[in-house]
Amino acid sequence: MRRPVLGDAYVDRALAGGSDPFAKPGQEFITEVCWGGWTRPGLAPKQRSLMNIRILMALNRSNELAVHTRGATNNGVTEKELSEAIRHAMIYIGVPAGLEAYEVAGKVVREMKDNGEIK
Repeated sequence: MRRPVLGDAYVDRALAGGSDPFAKPGQEFITEVCWGGWTRPGLAPKQRSLMNIRILMALNRSNELAVHTRGATNNGVTEKELSEAIRHAMIYIGVPAGLEAYEVAGKVVREMKDNGEIK
């Protein structure tokens, strides 16, 4: 599930980083446990992506927010849905987290448009 969401290039880089014996268990955990959870019934990948966006906002994890913004668009989340998810989360998480999320996600969306990955 990791490759369809994040793309081959990203996953290959992440796994190469896990080729270090010290870091390898972390990459194995991410692939098996975290991404294994994406295959459970009950939520579509698009719904899981929107949840991740909001969770990462709350945790102030900008790098992962950027990764999952790209993944969300790969899962069919539109620019409007992404913007609305961030806006709604601002109510509960706070304005500073929302403003940062808009900045991070907006940069990813612009890059994807510039690269022809989305319209």
